[in-house]
Amino acid sequence: MSISRTQAVISLEGARRAIAGSFAKAEELGVPVNIAVADAAGNLVSFDRMDGAALMSASIAQDKAVSVVSFNGLPTHKWMELFAGDDESVGKGIPLRPGLVIFGGGIPIVVDGELIGAVGCSGGTSEEDRAIAEAGAAAVAA
Repeated sequence: MSISRTQAVISLEGARRAIAGSFAKAEELGVPVNIAVADAAGNLVSFDRMDGAALMSASIAQDKAVSVVSFNGLPTHKWMELFAGDDESVGKGIPLRPGLVIFGGGIPIVVDGELIGAVGCSGGTSEEDRAIAEAGAAAVAA
Protein backbone atom coordinates (compact mmCIF):
# COMPACT_ATOMS: atom_id res chain seq x y z
CA MET A 1 0.00 0.00 0.00
CA SER A 2 1.28 3.43 -0.96
CA ILE A 3 1.91 6.08 1.65
CA SER A 4 1.24 8.94 -0.75
CA ARG A 5 -0.95 9.86 -3.69
CA THR A 6 -0.92 12.36 -6.49
CA GLN A 7 -3.80 14.83 -6.71
CA ALA A 8 -4.45 17.23 -9.56
CA VAL A 9 -5.21 20.78 -8.47
CA ILE A 10 -6.35 23.79 -10.42
CA SER A 11 -3.58 26.02 -11.72
CA LEU A 12 -3.56 29.79 -11.65
CA GLU A 13 -4.48 29.77 -15.36
CA GLY A 14 -7.45 27.51 -14.62
CA ALA A 15 -8.51 29.74 -11.74
CA ARG A 16 -8.31 32.78 -14.00
CA ARG A 17 -10.58 31.04 -16.52
CA ALA A 18 -13.07 30.32 -13.74
CA ILE A 19 -12.97 33.94 -12.61
CA ALA A 20 -13.48 35.15 -16.19
CA GLY A 21 -16.41 32.79 -16.78
CA SER A 22 -18.03 33.82 -13.52
CA PHE A 23 -17.40 37.50 -14.17
CA ALA A 24 -19.07 37.29 -17.59
CA LYS A 25 -22.17 35.63 -16.12
CA ALA A 26 -22.34 38.15 -13.28
CA GLU A 27 -22.19 41.03 -15.76
CA GLU A 28 -24.91 39.38 -17.86
CA LEU A 29 -27.12 39.14 -14.76
CA GLY A 30 -26.16 42.60 -13.56
CA VAL A 31 -25.06 41.27 -10.18
CA PRO A 32 -21.80 42.47 -8.58
CA VAL A 33 -20.24 39.54 -6.74
CA ASN A 34 -17.10 38.31 -5.10
CA ILE A 35 -15.56 35.31 -6.87
CA ALA A 36 -13.13 32.91 -5.21
CA VAL A 37 -11.38 29.85 -6.61
CA ALA A 38 -9.86 27.27 -4.27
CA ASP A 39 -7.76 24.28 -5.24
CA ALA A 40 -8.66 20.72 -4.29
CA ALA A 41 -6.87 21.13 -0.95
CA GLY A 42 -8.91 24.21 -0.04
CA ASN A 43 -6.19 26.77 -0.70
CA LEU A 44 -7.27 30.07 -2.24
CA VAL A 45 -5.82 30.32 -5.75
CA SER A 46 -7.54 33.44 -7.05
CA PHE A 47 -10.07 36.01 -5.91
CA ASP A 48 -11.80 39.01 -7.50
CA ARG A 49 -14.25 41.49 -6.03
CA MET A 50 -16.37 43.20 -8.66
CA ASP A 51 -17.02 46.91 -8.29
CA GLY A 52 -20.04 47.33 -6.05
CA ALA A 53 -19.88 43.83 -4.52
CA ALA A 54 -20.60 43.72 -0.81
CA LEU A 55 -17.44 43.60 1.28
CA MET A 56 -18.83 41.04 3.76
CA SER A 57 -19.56 38.59 0.95
CA ALA A 58 -15.85 38.38 0.07
CA SER A 59 -15.20 35.91 2.86
CA ILE A 60 -18.47 34.11 2.12
CA ALA A 61 -17.33 33.47 -1.48
CA GLN A 62 -14.08 32.01 -0.19
CA ASP A 63 -15.92 29.87 2.37
CA LYS A 64 -18.23 28.55 -0.36
CA ALA A 65 -15.28 27.37 -2.46
CA VAL A 66 -13.60 25.73 0.53
CA SER A 67 -16.89 24.14 1.66
CA VAL A 68 -17.17 22.38 -1.72
CA VAL A 69 -13.69 20.85 -1.71
CA SER A 70 -13.94 20.01 2.00
CA PHE A 71 -16.84 17.69 1.22
CA ASN A 72 -15.46 15.99 -1.89
CA GLY A 73 -17.14 18.27 -4.41
CA LEU A 74 -20.59 18.62 -2.85
CA PRO A 75 -22.10 21.85 -4.25
CA THR A 76 -23.20 24.14 -1.45
CA HIS A 77 -26.83 24.23 -2.65
CA LYS A 78 -27.12 20.45 -2.06
CA TRP A 79 -26.80 20.66 1.73
CA MET A 80 -30.41 21.52 2.45
CA GLU A 81 -31.59 18.60 0.30
CA LEU A 82 -29.35 16.24 2.28
CA PHE A 83 -30.85 17.34 5.56
CA ALA A 84 -34.49 17.69 4.53
CA GLY A 85 -36.53 16.82 7.59
CA ASP A 86 -33.46 16.51 9.83
CA ASP A 87 -34.09 19.51 12.06
CA GLU A 88 -31.41 18.46 14.54
CA SER A 89 -28.58 18.61 11.99
CA VAL A 90 -29.82 21.76 10.29
CA GLY A 91 -30.79 23.62 13.46
CA LYS A 92 -27.94 22.70 15.76
CA GLY A 93 -25.15 20.98 13.91
CA ILE A 94 -23.90 21.40 10.38
CA PRO A 95 -24.60 25.13 9.79
CA LEU A 96 -22.75 26.04 12.98
CA ARG A 97 -19.41 24.75 11.69
CA PRO A 98 -17.13 27.76 11.17
CA GLY A 99 -16.61 28.47 7.49
CA LEU A 100 -19.17 25.98 6.20
CA VAL A 101 -21.72 27.44 3.79
CA ILE A 102 -24.89 25.45 3.01
CA PHE A 103 -26.61 27.67 0.43
CA GLY A 104 -26.03 28.23 -3.28
CA GLY A 105 -22.90 29.65 -4.81
CA GLY A 106 -20.25 26.97 -4.31
CA ILE A 107 -19.63 24.71 -7.32
CA PRO A 108 -16.96 22.02 -7.88
CA ILE A 109 -14.50 22.22 -10.74
CA VAL A 110 -14.13 18.74 -12.19
CA VAL A 111 -11.76 17.88 -15.04
CA ASP A 112 -11.45 14.35 -16.42
CA GLY A 113 -13.63 13.09 -13.58
CA GLU A 114 -11.35 14.51 -10.89
CA LEU A 115 -12.14 17.31 -8.44
CA ILE A 116 -9.42 19.92 -8.96
CA GLY A 117 -10.98 22.85 -7.12
CA ALA A 118 -14.12 24.91 -6.65
CA VAL A 119 -15.64 28.29 -7.42
CA GLY A 120 -17.40 30.28 -4.74
CA CYS A 121 -19.53 33.33 -5.56
CA SER A 122 -21.32 35.64 -3.19
CA GLY A 123 -23.19 38.90 -3.56
CA GLY A 124 -26.45 37.99 -5.26
CA THR A 125 -29.27 35.67 -4.35
CA SER A 126 -28.47 32.03 -3.75
CA GLU A 127 -29.72 31.20 -7.26
CA GLU A 128 -27.71 34.01 -8.88
CA ASP A 129 -24.56 33.03 -7.02
CA ARG A 130 -25.05 29.42 -8.09
CA ALA A 131 -25.49 30.34 -11.77
CA ILE A 132 -22.41 32.56 -11.67
CA ALA A 133 -20.28 29.86 -10.02
CA GLU A 134 -21.56 27.25 -12.48
CA ALA A 135 -20.46 29.49 -15.37
CA GLY A 136 -17.02 29.74 -13.84
CA ALA A 137 -16.66 25.99 -13.38
CA ALA A 138 -17.89 25.41 -16.93
CA ALA A 139 -15.28 27.82 -18.29
CA VAL A 140 -12.53 25.61 -16.87
CA ALA A 141 -14.01 22.35 -18.16
CA ALA A 142 -14.55 23.79 -21.67
